[in-house]
Amino acid sequence: MPQEFSSLISQPVLSGGSDRDLGLESTLQELPMYNFQVEISCTGAEVANFFEKYPLLPGAILLEQGKFMGMISRRRLLEFLVRPYGQELFTQKSLDVLYSYARTAIVLLPDTTSILTAIQHTLRRSPELLAEPIVVQTAANTYRLLDIHDLNIAAWQIQGIETQVRYERSQAQMIQNDKMARLGRLVDGVAHEILDPVGFIWGNLTYISNYSQDLLKLIAAYEQDLPHTSQAIKHIKEEIEFDFLEQDLSKSLASIRTGAERLKKLVTSLQNFCHIDEVHPKPIDLHACIDSIVLLIKSRLKGEIEVIKHYGKLPPVSCFMGQLNQVLMNILSQAVDALLNEAVRQKFQQNYPPTAAKPQIKITTAVISLAATKPDAPDSRWVSVCIADNGPGMSQESQQQIIEFFSLEKWADKETSLGMSYRIITARHGGQLKFRSQLGVGTEFEILLPLV
Repeated sequence: MPQEFSSLISQPVLSGGSDRDLGLESTLQELPMYNFQVEISCTGAEVANFFEKYPLLPGAILLEQGKFMGMISRRRLLEFLVRPYGQELFTQKSLDVLYSYARTAIVLLPDTTSILTAIQHTLRRSPELLAEPIVVQTAANTYRLLDIHDLNIAAWQIQGIETQVRYERSQAQMIQNDKMARLGRLVDGVAHEILDPVGFIWGNLTYISNYSQDLLKLIAAYEQDLPHTSQAIKHIKEEIEFDFLEQDLSKSLASIRTGAERLKKLVTSLQNFCHIDEVHPKPIDLHACIDSIVLLIKSRLKGEIEVIKHYGKLPPVSCFMGQLNQVLMNILSQAVDALLNEAVRQKFQQNYPPTAAKPQIKITTAVISLAATKPDAPDSRWVSVCIADNGPGMSQESQQQIIEFFSLEKWADKETSLGMSYRIITARHGGQLKFRSQLGVGTEFEILLPLV
């Protein structure tokens, strides 16, 4: 090489390519990259000599007085040289002339870009550019070349890891689903066993109440016909506190009736929540589903949270009751957690406001029309279930996380209760799940189910 050009071409340097295993979050920094920089005043023959000496070089980074100008690949340069009379025409031409002919769209990415994102950028190129290397910009504002073959191999490895992770998660999900199905059957059986004796108590309470009233009438009739009773009878009446017993007996029976009724509702709600759905959806009473879920979480309310219901007139809604109960449980639990956490946070504040609004959850149901947004729909009526709380609300970052959990890609990474609820409503029921939140005001989730 002539001496005057020795400072215009840097020696090829291979960087990166650590031995650590690649993962789903691996970036371009972990791949081998080439640092081969050439001033555009050099000739094509000089660069071709370097390509011949270093056969693994994918191309050259072009500089003009030390500033980045572009990139010319080995393939592009060789295409000029193998043309008819190419060596005579192009070997003595400077690279700026060749680059003006070979100028193509360059993929320039920072080295912090994930490998999977980078492969998506390369696949968007036109077919004749798919083999072109990628220019990677480092944090030190230097430029490196990444061979597309190295990127493809890394992407294949990561996709294999992702496939394995998805498989393992699907297997774990199948095991969890089977476990929950068995647990649901077990709880349903236990609830049924509890419901039977409760039914016996509930069914006999009416007779016991009638029998006790009849016996009290009989005793009153004896006292009226026999006003002068013996001392033994008077002693027994004083011993058992007959006057108090006569007044308290009806109250005790009413208390037993109330307890049996509450236990019966609780067990019925537990059975509905553990309901195993069939292949096809069935019409259900949506208000009964909501009431059963509110009853199940009543112990968590602790008397601090008020549940306000504004029920509209709803027809039976065709859906999968077990899955819909799961969605209602997830959303209500989210609201309860937010309100309880805010209550604890405020109690630890020194300037806790004594007139703070009582925590509330409002549940509103109605039949609405979406004809304005879907005029061609055969039936534009939808059932709306709004669950709103007056908690602290969500920040923009938290809202963005929920939106990401609604996407299928994030669901593959991490499954959340709200993400699962979104898929149950949209994929299984053809509905919509919306949410609105404002700091200091609260959060509202709206479930929309189509009426067909």
